[in-house]
Amino acid sequence: MSTTAVAPLTTDDAEVLVTAARRAAEAAGATVSVTVLDAGGHLLAFRRDDRAVLISGETSTRKAYTALQLDAPTAGLVDAVRPDGPFHTLPTALDRPLLFIAGGIPVHRDGRLIGAIGVGGGAPEQDHAFAAAAVRTLG
Repeated sequence: MSTTAVAPLTTDDAEVLVTAARRAAEAAGATVSVTVLDAGGHLLAFRRDDRAVLISGETSTRKAYTALQLDAPTAGLVDAVRPDGPFHTLPTALDRPLLFIAGGIPVHRDGRLIGAIGVGGGAPEQDHAFAAAAVRTLG
């Protein structure tokens, strides 16, 4: 049985993602925090903007965890967490709810999940756009 090796998300990749998301936010006049996790949920890079809302750092981290655990962009889950939606949170092994808010995007390489990025601090649509712009920089 042969397996295809997939290069993991590196700290250099993570720094590229953080920089690209920050630049996209700055171009839009927004201040955001950015979190990048590897496929195991380990923190590879983090940037908190002190001009952003204080909780934006935790929000960006939860968005990244949500995208990683579900292997799906969190933007697609926004409707599900409205007051009349099917759910508001999903419990995790850490006994912390995941935040289903736009701005978390899984990162793939060669079709395999290698990590996730989360952006918090702007409007949900902005956060998603900033994260998506960052992921596009990896090709």
